[in-house]
Order: sequence, then C-alpha cells, then structure tokens
Amino acid sequence: MTVIDTLLAPSVRDLGGFAVRRLLPSSRRRTVGPFIFFDHMGPVALPVGEGFDVRPHPHIGLATITWLFEGEIVHRDNLGFVQPIVPGDVNWMTAGRGIAHSERSAPEARSRGVRLHGLQTWVALPRQHEEAAPAFFHLPRASLPMLAPEGARIVVVAGDFLGVASPTPTFSRTLYASIELDAGAKLAIPAEHDERAIYVVDGAVEVDGEAVAAGHMAVLLRGTTPLMCASGAARVMLVGGDALDGERFIWWNFVSSSRERIEQAKDDWRAQRFAPIPGETEFIPLPER
Repeated sequence: MTVIDTLLAPSVRDLGGFAVRRLLPSSRRRTVGPFIFFDHMGPVALPVGEGFDVRPHPHIGLATITWLFEGEIVHRDNLGFVQPIVPGDVNWMTAGRGIAHSERSAPEARSRGVRLHGLQTWVALPRQHEEAAPAFFHLPRASLPMLAPEGARIVVVAGDFLGVASPTPTFSRTLYASIELDAGAKLAIPAEHDERAIYVVDGAVEVDGEAVAAGHMAVLLRGTTPLMCASGAARVMLVGGDALDGERFIWWNFVSSSRERIEQAKDDWRAQRFAPIPGETEFIPLPER
C-alpha cells in the first residue's frame, strides 16, 4: 500500500529570462500545510555584469521564506530593511496587511558572475493573522537547529521536526527542514504533522520503495510513517504543518481568504498607496490579468 497521496511534477515558469520550477500551487494540490507557493530556482549561472533582479512588488496575507543553496540575494523592503541572504540563512518576511520588497544581486556579485540556486516559498497566514503588521526577520545559519542522525544532516529551517524547533517566527505549526542524505542513508518520517511532503532538490530517493525523482514532490498520506532511502547522495526538503483554516485565494502576489481584500490590494498597488522602498525607483506594475 502506497504512502504517497499525490506525486507532483514541476511546471516551468519564465520569470523574465529566469526559469523556475513551480510545485505549488498546482491543479492536483494547492497547499501542503500552510505552504501555498513553492518555487525551485536554478541552479543558474549568469554572465558577468548581469544579475538577479526582482523589482519592487507587493504582498498581503502571507509570509515569504527564502532558502538558498548557492549564491546571494539582497532583500530591500518598505520597512527600511536591507539584508543580504546567503546559503544556510533564513529571510522570513511577514506581509500581513501589506508590504513591498525587491530582491536583487549585489554589485560585487555581478562583477564576478552570479550563480544562484534556492527555494522561494510562501506560507498563508491563519485567518486571525492575515492583517498582521508587516515584519522582516533574518536568521543566520548559526541560529538554526541541526540534527545529525546516521548518514544525514538536517537543518530545521522553520517550525519543528523530530522534537527540535526553529526560532523562525511562524504563525501556525509548520514543518520546513533541509536534509542532506548520504548514498544509502535511511530516515523515517514521523506522523507528527497533519500534512507533509518530500521535495527532492537533487539526487533521488525512495519512499517506502517508491521512487521520487529530483524536481518532484511526494505528498504523504496522513498518519503514515514512511521510510525515506537515498538511492545516491541526495538533498531533500520536508514541507508541511497544520492544514489551512479554510480556502485561500491567490492573485499575483496576494493571498487572502477574501476576494474583496485582494481587490483592495490590487487597487492599492495600482494607485501606489504602498509605502516606497528606500533606494528603489522601479516597480512591477499590476498585471492586467
């Protein structure tokens, strides 16, 4: 009997010359726990002088998590935070009632040639926190708990796993862990969260004997305790947590339990009622669709 509820294949999206593999939302599964958006970017190498540039854009009703395997991104927001992120660190941004930010490569990185590989994910905020005050938190690598069972190295990025909790300021019970596995290593995935998924960043694993290839996400059946085994050296992310407390609507960068709230956010960005980002003069216009 399978322990995999749904096996998700990525859809490739072009973000202005920069391709990403998107797993959530999909037609087969919109969320896993509070995770409502999951993009795998890179690995990519850009020519000297070029860089990663996501111009200022808005969010409501969610929190973003940036997790890098390679490279660096400089975050700027309209709260005044300017924060580079490098592999092993966490940038957690709570949008709540509204925030605007940009993500770019630093000038010094452009001069030597930008390499980038990582994950961009969103978690939908619980209804009672959808209009929380916007906030930004940076957590350096040394502040994140690490586990080292035989053949594995685990970083608890957000939430909790195997009895260890991350200091990342989540709003609901969350599972987000980065795991490196040696060839042949095995790890049991406990049934300690309502919803769970295994995303294979690189390499390949088997979940109770079922193969899961790189770039795919295996959503696990509730209440099961599958055994994950690495076919060769592999890197995976565990994703999940408590199920969302009701339906969420997504339009562009806006997430809400209310369609009317999304329409308000659209009007606010169109009219440029979001506070500006210090040091930025560009912005991404509201899409026509």
